[in-house]
Amino acid sequence: MSLDKKLQIGIEDKLAITEFNGETQPNLDSVISHYAQSLNQTNLRFLGYPTNQNLNCDTLAPLLHFHLNNAGDPFGGSSYSMNSTSFEVCVLDWFANLCEIEKSKYWGYVTTGGTEGNLHGILVGREQLPDGILYASQDSHYSIFKIARMYRMQCMKVSTLVSGEIDCDELKTLLLAHKDKPAIINLNIGTTMKGGIDDLDLVIQTLKECGFPRDRFYIHCDGALFGAMLPFIKQATKMSFKKGIGSIAISGHKFLGCPIPCGAVITRKEYINVLTDVEYIGSRDVTITGSRSGHASIFLWYGIKRKGFMGLESEVHKCIANASHLQHRLRKAGIGAMLNKFSNIVVFERPRDEDFARKWSLACEGNIAHVVVMQHVTTEMLDSFVDDFLQKRSTWFVDGRFLPLCIASDVGSRHCTCSIHNSVS
Repeated sequence: MSLDKKLQIGIEDKLAITEFNGETQPNLDSVISHYAQSLNQTNLRFLGYPTNQNLNCDTLAPLLHFHLNNAGDPFGGSSYSMNSTSFEVCVLDWFANLCEIEKSKYWGYVTTGGTEGNLHGILVGREQLPDGILYASQDSHYSIFKIARMYRMQCMKVSTLVSGEIDCDELKTLLLAHKDKPAIINLNIGTTMKGGIDDLDLVIQTLKECGFPRDRFYIHCDGALFGAMLPFIKQATKMSFKKGIGSIAISGHKFLGCPIPCGAVITRKEYINVLTDVEYIGSRDVTITGSRSGHASIFLWYGIKRKGFMGLESEVHKCIANASHLQHRLRKAGIGAMLNKFSNIVVFERPRDEDFARKWSLACEGNIAHVVVMQHVTTEMLDSFVDDFLQKRSTWFVDGRFLPLCIASDVGSRHCTCSIHNSVS
């Protein structure tokens, strides 16, 4: 039995809450210690999801002795004085600067994560255009379609290119067929599975060609992972408020590495005009949730402040370089693999063995899987993964019983190495 299996079993045996008088501190310490060991083992093979596990927050440990709650409007304060809104506003100013909107013209708050950011951004769009149709690509995050159901919005699912980018030809067809209603567009700054980046400039051009003036469309950008990465790549297209977007949601626990799921939503201050004062908290009710983690804002502030622009820029380029290393190793080994421009997400054929996929915490969908190369992922870890993959793969295809999957429809024929599309030189 592997070490991590033994650790997991040991933890599960001790987790049941059964002591009438409470557990002793040594026993509690033992459970946490074993759990930490288990996490350290898992982290050595954590490849499939976009969270930065390279964290060092020891300095902030004293703040865990306080309950910090940022209920209400971070810019207006509240009567709940145990808050961290001063840190939150600094973080929001930083995000606003990344997205090129003046301090006096934006509003936002630190959210529980990308889904809440999308909930808020699309709600703002719906409030601006009550009868608008929501357009989102089929590769959009699952939260977008959940939001459409929650808000009971008419939603048009748009097909994508092989890169995962929204197909603007089909978008144009749908827009022309529904010209009588305004358009609320969800754009992806890096799709979940492939890291496809929707072309903001082309989408705006398409809207204009279809006869949608500025007051009849609203664009929300789901910037989950790449929203905090692309601003550090000079060649990348900017998702800027100067181009007419209405809101953007960016995760804080992904690239920036906050240990608490969180994010930020930024929108135009002029849109936050339907406000309700809540006497109980002495603030305005303008967020999706009521109580919000005050610790998340401090963790975000600390990470950004400690690394600075240059440090974050260096991490972006390192992640992309390591992703290129992985794609090269997979291709050289005869495994089809795709890596989009400016992306750290490598897409490849889905492993036949689900235990193998779980071992490496791979995210799988249909015939493909992916690795998201984050800051904690080293080239040594990637080489170990490829070696393990090749060893397992040799047993799956022995005696010709199985053939490598054809993933041309998922990643394009030039990235596929099946018997039909094999293009490995």
